[in-house]
Amino acid sequence: MKYFVIRELLEEEYQDLSGGLPPEWTPVGAEPYVVIVSKEEWSRCREKFDMGIELEPVTDTHMTKAEVNYDSLTGTFSIPDRKDPSVQGETFAFALDEKGVVFIDDTGTSERFIRNVQKSKRWRSPSLGRFLYDFLDDIVKGDLRLLEKYEQELEEMEAGIEGDRDDSSTSRSNAIRSDIRRLLIHYDQLIDLAQELEENENGFFDQDVLRYFRLFLSRIDRLYNTAASIRDYTMQIGDLYKAHLELRQNHIMTILTVVTTIFMPLTLITGWYGMNFRYMPELETEWGYPLVFGTCITIIAGSLIFFKKKKWL
Repeated sequence: MKYFVIRELLEEEYQDLSGGLPPEWTPVGAEPYVVIVSKEEWSRCREKFDMGIELEPVTDTHMTKAEVNYDSLTGTFSIPDRKDPSVQGETFAFALDEKGVVFIDDTGTSERFIRNVQKSKRWRSPSLGRFLYDFLDDIVKGDLRLLEKYEQELEEMEAGIEGDRDDSSTSRSNAIRSDIRRLLIHYDQLIDLAQELEENENGFFDQDVLRYFRLFLSRIDRLYNTAASIRDYTMQIGDLYKAHLELRQNHIMTILTVVTTIFMPLTLITGWYGMNFRYMPELETEWGYPLVFGTCITIIAGSLIFFKKKKWL
């Protein structure tokens, strides 16, 4: 069990309470705290926090959500792997009231976010609400850079398609769309969770702290809109690839049609003079062969000039 006092969280290390909370410890009147416990520790010590929990936190769900209890909030976090959003990320649960927040986590994910808050933040007015804002903000800290990377990759795909240099665009754009879809679900769930915090139904947070949750909602909404536009971009890439593929197929069919059109009269001439009639006058003519040869060349050259003028070649 790792115990942080919010007022000292940025300056001091946690208290190691692996043996459990001291018998004399009580959350009433104590300073706001953050605690990380394992599932086994939570089952042993949950009553000490006196949170009035009706809906027990469940850690095996794959959703980010918050549920209002009589005198507490409980819920879960499901954090996608940013390196590969198609892989199921880490999950952990939480329970909070006006006295503090407890993370029920066997994965170490919540502690990683807390350590990042310790390293990067400085508070003028420490509070539970400010800590939760920074905790949530760290979850999506690098997402804008990730979305920009996806967008840049899609732009390179688009240039490759237009330059006829990329044949793998469809599979990669589909993979990106799948990743973005998972991120959109994650953002949507974070929006719901932040709205529950902003609603402040149990009055856990001061009114001036609620602006932090509104700020987070604004930020996550922008991320959601950016991700949605990238999802649409992947669909445009798919349509562009299909259009380019159809254009190439049409060009091939045009060339085949032109070749067929040129050789049709030549085939007719070949078939005509391939007949074995005894009294065909051209067979005895001295200039018969050069005449037929010149006629074939004239047909080919005339056809090519005609197709060039029509811009079919």
